[in-house]
Amino acid sequence: MASAEIESGICGFCTTVTTTTEGRKVRVEFETDCGYVEQLAEALTEVDPYKEISYRGEGPVTLKLAAEHLVHPACPVPSGIIKAIEVAAGLALPQDASIKPSKD
Repeated sequence: MASAEIESGICGFCTTVTTTTEGRKVRVEFETDCGYVEQLAEALTEVDPYKEISYRGEGPVTLKLAAEHLVHPACPVPSGIIKAIEVAAGLALPQDASIKPSKD
């Protein structure tokens, strides 16, 4: 099992993604304040982790479904989902990632 806590920024919405490996698939579960991410969660319940880590072939299902359900392309939730999937599948080590925009 792996999880990611995602604070999306100025919108104030938080999402926790929990991923569990089941055979060759990864199950994805969400807790979120965002209605758009709730829609994504309904569609994204299980993935093949090897397809999620590359743009080759069909590309990540997470990103395709995010484009259908989320309204803001800069939302960090899809990246957080893919990070949690990678860790659950043993394809990456858990390490924090961050985006810190600023205006001078």
